[in-house]
Amino acid sequence: MPLTRRSLVPALIPAGLALTALLGATPSARAEEATYEIRKTAAPATAGVASNVSVTVVGKNGWHVNEEAPITAAVKADPGVDLPKAKLTRADLAESTKQSARFDIPFSAAEPGKKTITAQTRFVMCQEQACKPATETVAVEVDVQAKKDAPAAKAAGKHGAKKTATP
Repeated sequence: MPLTRRSLVPALIPAGLALTALLGATPSARAEEATYEIRKTAAPATAGVASNVSVTVVGKNGWHVNEEAPITAAVKADPGVDLPKAKLTRADLAESTKQSARFDIPFSAAEPGKKTITAQTRFVMCQEQACKPATETVAVEVDVQAKKDAPAAKAAGKHGAKKTATP
């Protein structure tokens, strides 16, 4: 039987499947390995006092953070949380190595309570033969405590001002 365009395509499909089986993989069986992980940290904060949260990109499985490509974090927060900068760039990195990059995001909250700061990070991960751009949005929960008055101020308020004797 002569090969025609119609008979050639079905003949190639089994050959492609056989090649895939020979190589030990199936078209959708292998999940892609992670190239990075995101780490976030937040210590308890105090209302009215400047603090920060951290977002760190860490390379995994032989991938590293591209040290030359742009890296940014666009930040937003709950109402009542002041963010001095809405967008952080490579110049704002608190730490930058080939393996990781860390943003410390400054903020202050007017009132106590649970607050959320969200950072949409954009960066590039690389290995020896390839690079991949990535975008990851991270929500960091912060427990903002009420501001504590200084003990000396409380004591002065209870006892009043000292009287001085007049001659």
